[in-house]
Amino acid sequence: MTDTDESRLGKRQRHLPKKKNPSMSGRRKRVLVVVFAVLAIVFGSAIWVGFRALAVHDELQAAADVLPGLKQDISSNRPADAALKVDQLRSHTVSAREAASDPLWTLASTLPWIGPNLGAAAEITRSADDVATFAVDPLVKVFASLDWNTVVPSAQGADLEPLRAAAPSVAIAAHTVSASAERLSGVESAFLLPPVADALDRTRNQLADADQTLGVAASASSLIPGMLGVESPRNYLLMIQNNAEARASGGIPGALAVVNFTKGKLSLGSQSSAGDVGTMNPVLPVDAEQQQIYSGRLGKYMQDVNLTPDFPTAASTAQAMWERKTGQHVDGVISIDPVVLSYILQATGPVKISGAGMMVAANAGLPTELSGSNVVQTMLSDVYAKIEQPKLQDAYFAGVAQEVFDTLSKGKGDGQGLITGLMKGVEEGRVLVWSGNTSEESIITRYPLSGAITGPSISSNEFGVYFNDGTGAKMDYYVKRSVQLVKECASDGYSEVLVRVTSTNTAPKNAGTVLPEYVTAGGAYGVPAGSIQTNIVAYGPVQANVESVSVDGQKTAFAPYLHANRPVGVIAQRLAPGETKTAEFTFGKIVQHTEPNLAVTPTVQPVKDVIRPTEIASCAQGH
Repeated sequence: MTDTDESRLGKRQRHLPKKKNPSMSGRRKRVLVVVFAVLAIVFGSAIWVGFRALAVHDELQAAADVLPGLKQDISSNRPADAALKVDQLRSHTVSAREAASDPLWTLASTLPWIGPNLGAAAEITRSADDVATFAVDPLVKVFASLDWNTVVPSAQGADLEPLRAAAPSVAIAAHTVSASAERLSGVESAFLLPPVADALDRTRNQLADADQTLGVAASASSLIPGMLGVESPRNYLLMIQNNAEARASGGIPGALAVVNFTKGKLSLGSQSSAGDVGTMNPVLPVDAEQQQIYSGRLGKYMQDVNLTPDFPTAASTAQAMWERKTGQHVDGVISIDPVVLSYILQATGPVKISGAGMMVAANAGLPTELSGSNVVQTMLSDVYAKIEQPKLQDAYFAGVAQEVFDTLSKGKGDGQGLITGLMKGVEEGRVLVWSGNTSEESIITRYPLSGAITGPSISSNEFGVYFNDGTGAKMDYYVKRSVQLVKECASDGYSEVLVRVTSTNTAPKNAGTVLPEYVTAGGAYGVPAGSIQTNIVAYGPVQANVESVSVDGQKTAFAPYLHANRPVGVIAQRLAPGETKTAEFTFGKIVQHTEPNLAVTPTVQPVKDVIRPTEIASCAQGH
């Protein structure tokens, strides 16, 4: 072959199409196959996780739908039906938890953006299932085993063994809910999708409520047997606060009695009145801060021990006064009011007054049979309208107390209804308990039942509005009040809250002449007959300030104080018959960022009518 031929051949070869490299082509195909496979897995997993998310949502919603029926079964004393609904509840929470424990769900939880949402949802399902399994289920079983009629005091004594036996189950349930609440509190919610964030907030709030309720139940199951005299007899000073003459914790402690518990058996001992206790000389020492706000009368008169809203202070002072006057030791103090008596009588049925009380009632035209519907008006208004002599008033009150507690001691009425009524009284601040046993009192002070204004029972953003009578009579029966918090615009990084107190004197225009002098005081203390004077005491949260006070929009002078590092503002307000006034206390420099809580003096009105929903003030743009 010549050089020319070779040259031509080379050119032709260069123009021929090149053959593909077999190994290179195979690798490309495999890469494409892998890519498509990965995409298929990713999209398939997303669809799968999406389906699982729907399953989680549906199961949790189904579980939530069971709860109202479960509550109704428990409140209606249907333990068998309640047990069936618990099985339904657990079926849904288990399914939700299994759906959120899927390996793909767990893997997807590690991804950015969507991962935290899936992780939060998984935590919600775990908490729901834990609570259903370890809290609701054992509690319903305990509920089924309790006979409420044997737990309350009776002539034979309360059977407290079931309550003792229930204590471990209640403690485990309380621990489960508390642990679940703590676990969910650690879930970061700032960047969650709105539906997930809302579900998380709802669950947190529900667990917080359940945590508080079960904490009370756990403490009660451990405390009640001892406090009802299982180990040794207990004596308590009973104060019946009279809301017709306001005191910060409710009303003047007019009627007094000693209540005895021995192995759950209730009996009523000696009866007296605050007036009979007399004047303390020398005056009993009280906390210096409270004496500055409420005067030395706290330690001088039984009628004034509860000018302070701090019930542990009032109760310990009352105990000391009683022991000095009578020489009788009491183990603690229990306070109720006539509204609580109405709740008790709703459970026991009406009581008929006998003895001296019946004679007084007959002569004055008062009812000799009291029920849940007439006891409040009778004890807070009619007695004073028809009986002028305080001694005869006391005799009637003593007769009422004797018959009510005689009925209770015999175990009459519906036990669960009685407990429900007392719990309602606790929620409204009408039932207060103080124990002279320091270990018991340390547990009681964790809860609103203690009536404390400082300590573990008080929220970090707590406000309080309390009323003390300045008329020297029983005119508070005619006052209608409302109290509302208004969250103001933040300033300099601090919160501001306005406490609005609206009061109306509903007494008739001619109250000064048509109402007895014992009710109006007849001007004896400088207040015109028919008018009502009240010292309004407003508390803010720790470290805040009382910035200002206004009445009907006009700035007014007020007295500023501190109590347990809480700011206190006090004004005196007078209302003529038919007059309405609105006082507004502005608290500033509030460092707490939680939702504010409001406590008020329990009055004749239902507490739900007094406390109005918190209002959010509108803020100017850029404020």
